[in-house]
Amino acid sequence: MWPRLALAFTAAAAMTLTGLPGLDEAQAAKRPNVKTMRCDEKYLGTKLPTTPPNSGPPANLPYDAWPNDENYTYDNPAKAYDGVLPPTEAQKAAAGTDYRKWEKAFNKSKNPADKVMEIYARYNAQYKTGYKDFQRFLDVKYIGNHGNPRRGDAFEARMVKKYNMVGPDWICQDVIEYIDENGEKRYRVVDAHNTRTERKVEIKSNGKVERDQLKADKQIAKQYPKSTFRYLTGGATEKWTKDAIRQFDNEMKRDRNTNRSQAGVYERRSNAIERTQKPNVYTKYDKRFNPDPLKGGRGPIIDQALRSGKTVQEAHRLQKIYDQNNRGGYFNRGPGGIDFSTLEINYVGTPVKGKGLDYSMKADYVQDPDANPGYGGDAKLQLASDAFFTWLALTPDKFWVNLNPIRPDVIMDKEFAKTDAGRILLEADLTLKHDYADSMNPDKYERGERFWRAAPRTPEGMPCLPVIRQWITPKPAKIREQDGGIYILDAPLKVNMEVPTGPDVPTGGCKLTEAQTRQAEALILTMIQPELERRVNDDASYADLRRVYSSRVAAEYIRRQDAVAPTDFREIINSNDVKRWPLRDENKNWDKKTVYDKYVHSFKNGDYKFERVYSGKVWILSMGGVDFSKAPKRNISRVEFDTQHRGLDKTTKSSVQTEVTHQGGETAYLGGSSSEQPTSPEEPTPTPTPTPTPTGPDDPKPTGTPSTPAPDPSTPGGDPATPPAKDPDGDLADTGSSSPLGLIAGVAAALAVVGGALTWWVRRRRSAGS
Repeated sequence: MWPRLALAFTAAAAMTLTGLPGLDEAQAAKRPNVKTMRCDEKYLGTKLPTTPPNSGPPANLPYDAWPNDENYTYDNPAKAYDGVLPPTEAQKAAAGTDYRKWEKAFNKSKNPADKVMEIYARYNAQYKTGYKDFQRFLDVKYIGNHGNPRRGDAFEARMVKKYNMVGPDWICQDVIEYIDENGEKRYRVVDAHNTRTERKVEIKSNGKVERDQLKADKQIAKQYPKSTFRYLTGGATEKWTKDAIRQFDNEMKRDRNTNRSQAGVYERRSNAIERTQKPNVYTKYDKRFNPDPLKGGRGPIIDQALRSGKTVQEAHRLQKIYDQNNRGGYFNRGPGGIDFSTLEINYVGTPVKGKGLDYSMKADYVQDPDANPGYGGDAKLQLASDAFFTWLALTPDKFWVNLNPIRPDVIMDKEFAKTDAGRILLEADLTLKHDYADSMNPDKYERGERFWRAAPRTPEGMPCLPVIRQWITPKPAKIREQDGGIYILDAPLKVNMEVPTGPDVPTGGCKLTEAQTRQAEALILTMIQPELERRVNDDASYADLRRVYSSRVAAEYIRRQDAVAPTDFREIINSNDVKRWPLRDENKNWDKKTVYDKYVHSFKNGDYKFERVYSGKVWILSMGGVDFSKAPKRNISRVEFDTQHRGLDKTTKSSVQTEVTHQGGETAYLGGSSSEQPTSPEEPTPTPTPTPTPTGPDDPKPTGTPSTPAPDPSTPGGDPATPPAKDPDGDLADTGSSSPLGLIAGVAAALAVVGGALTWWVRRRRSAGS
């Protein structure tokens, strides 16, 4: 059967596609112009004499997830032109609107420049009624509409084989005539239709059934009472689709007075690997995760990140665009289907000099991309990549930040302060200190009420706490080194808290005995520290911190591999040169002193105030670093990896080529490769990445690959003093530093210091009768 399928794919690949909007099949007023034929003839190249028994998807289960243990490939020649730049006015004029002229020229010359002119002509032809944004036109209308039918046919062929939808009863692309709710004649194209049993099967290579298709099926169910419906999805099925089909099934059961399933969705997650074919000077290569600034790489994570909106408003607009042009499932859920705020690196391969680097990222899917689409993929991918190189370029003794109200001279290393990774660590330290105060707020949490009732008291009854030092360090990361790479399975973070000693500790305004200090410390460790650690590892406010730490673990693996044999990263490692990975975009003028000033204001004035009566008196109380110098890890055994993460190695390797989900989960795995060579051995070798050259009015043919220059790094104020150097090896086997750097959260209960340098956070007033 498979040789016949391969023959059918080859024939389908030879077709010339227009790349223009497809037919809205469920709403078409005219009979659709589609090629209806037997499924076995279409996908096997033969007509079988009989229909096999029990052919078609099963009818006994409404939903059945299938682990994504299979890959399939399809060719999309249009993908080789994803780096075409927007046309100049001269190029637009030269291209005109007669794209067929350029199409013929390309078929004759095979010159990629002629294909680009065809693309420009298509863009011109739809300009008034279509997209003015050339990049969206290129991605959605041209590349997407070429990929949709090819990917859809490839997945449909797999499902035809999987469920034996062959023989004289099964018709593919069958046209069903029906009357809509307004009495108008309409047509519905059904992917696979058993004309004897009236079973109708919709086959989607992504995870979404279109609303208008389901609306048409409800009308068909009323007019063809023997009809049953099955929906096969090749990706993680959207919640709306599952809920809508479940409701449809219940309605038909009620109307037909039966308990047998009438409609069901069957999730058959499969990995569609798109083969670009013949990369050329117009093929896009992204420079992230590549040690060579003159080279780039490719991968599904880059595609999805660049497609996503920069803001939630833009994400809503773009999600509609991708939804409207995605009947074949080319874009999976669309870029809005991925929660980029959860994006983290989860795998890097072994770097081999001159061979590039394979890597994989993971991110959660959003539950309803239409209502709440994901966004910001480009920025989050850039942060993960920049942090990866920052951890390589700087020596590990620089990976610390410090917020101490009496040490403005020791905030963070001056080179680290030039990077977004350093910014993230310092801002996370400030967030931790705000969260420390928030977590014991008795007006918000029952925990806070219990905490303050149990807090130590001064002789006159005032609640009193010692100064508490708090900082974040890594817990041992759970990893697995095998198959020429490292799998980052879990990279948790730890919140450390203690009563500090030494000259850098502010003096508290209230006095506690040694026993009361230990009592307060134990109370904080049992009631407050677990909540802070939960927030650091789970809350969205620390997502960037978790993202850069995962990059830290990945970078440490690269360091170790380079120590064994030279890699392309050797010139970067410990160079202390971070010019290529500076503070970016809205943070390019960020200054560590701004964060420090916010902290001092919080320290002096508090984050909130509350009033409570303790010991018969009314008290008004006001309440308010990160150290990655080491990245501890635990390499789990092969048995544990295979037992707890079965199949993850295959999922990860596939993610370098296509978006993948793992074992029916709700997490997307998307990877890439910094190598310019295609990952699939079936793809031809591309031409080297050229240097872009400008085009003038006399040369309407574009040349070169688009590039995105990085902004110049900002230069924050210097550091007149730095803390003692830490272990320069950045040993993965140890926990974080125990050096008593300030890192002080000055959360103390004390009287106001009159004329002093600090105003403490707890003030009191006596009640009227005292």
